[in-house]
Amino acid sequence: MKMGFRWYGEGNDTVTLDHIRQIPGVDTVVWSLHHKQAGQVWEQAEIDAEVARISGLSDEARARGVTRTLDAEVVESVNVHESIKLGRTVLGLGRDEAIENYVTTIRRLGRAGVKVVCYNFMPVFDWLRTDLWHPLPDGSTALYFEKAVVDEMTPEGLIADMEAGSHGLTLPGWEPERLAGFTELNAAYVGVTHEDMYANYRYFLDAVIPACEEADVKLGVHPDDPPFDVFGWPRVVSTPDDLQRVLDLHPSPNHGLTLCLGSFSANPAQAPLAADTVRRFSGRIHFTHVRNIKHFPNGDFTEVGHRACEGDVDTTGIMKAYAEAGYTGYVRPDHGRHLWDENTTNKPRPGYGLYDRALGVQYLLGAWDAFRHTA
Repeated sequence: MKMGFRWYGEGNDTVTLDHIRQIPGVDTVVWSLHHKQAGQVWEQAEIDAEVARISGLSDEARARGVTRTLDAEVVESVNVHESIKLGRTVLGLGRDEAIENYVTTIRRLGRAGVKVVCYNFMPVFDWLRTDLWHPLPDGSTALYFEKAVVDEMTPEGLIADMEAGSHGLTLPGWEPERLAGFTELNAAYVGVTHEDMYANYRYFLDAVIPACEEADVKLGVHPDDPPFDVFGWPRVVSTPDDLQRVLDLHPSPNHGLTLCLGSFSANPAQAPLAADTVRRFSGRIHFTHVRNIKHFPNGDFTEVGHRACEGDVDTTGIMKAYAEAGYTGYVRPDHGRHLWDENTTNKPRPGYGLYDRALGVQYLLGAWDAFRHTA
């Protein structure tokens, strides 16, 4: 197993590569070219420059005696254009052209040494929360989902709230360029069914997976977050049966999961199934996110610390399941709380401060070490 840490790039993150190098046990920087929009080709020079930045050391760092380096083997994410999900031209781009651009990007990432590419197949929006800085009883803040707000809010209202709470940093899945076409997208999804989405998903995989095999790149789909339909748009990667159906769309071992246990467990009925889901799909999990959430009876949920006892996700049991399976893929801590006033001092991207994710690394590695030696 290789531990990763998500990073949004130089000048686009309050966390630095120097910070990440100082977290014991982290080997991999999980990165992306966040200025590239869904459907755009990633240029080889851009990819190579970012890989060199992540895996290299500056002269200043070397002068301080730094020798530890990181790898850039995981990309999160190469976003799928809406034309692919819809199976027709939308936002000025046709499905086949968008797929061709995706294939080109995969091949170039493979040439740069990338091993795993995360993506999602969620319509319109990526992850969804109603409060980016919700206060917790310990004085920290965290991402929060309030069901009644979502039930009553329009998508347009949610877009405005997300932009207002972002600290001026672009939120993946909520980029202004993407949301500028919201009216067209919202209309395009009228009448689109779950079966339509699965058919378009198969078309995408049949075109892209052969290139992944040639490039030695594994593609891992991220579960829907939260794992149920929102605003009437069909989501198709939400339940254990959905995961199985998605994997059955293409048999290649290069087609698999980025099993985010926090997203999966945002459905309270699925939280107790997290460790068993790891066991069920361990052979097709290329990358995993492990985090904890706490549910409330009214349908709300909040992010909490990574320890199992903090919430409703058995993070310890999850790491035990991975150890017993002899997991050799990539893992990272996921959304962390904002600790020690960093939400007002460093002003990180919501969910992606430094301290709680670094604590999460240590907790997950501690559990992994304990169970690996007894598995």
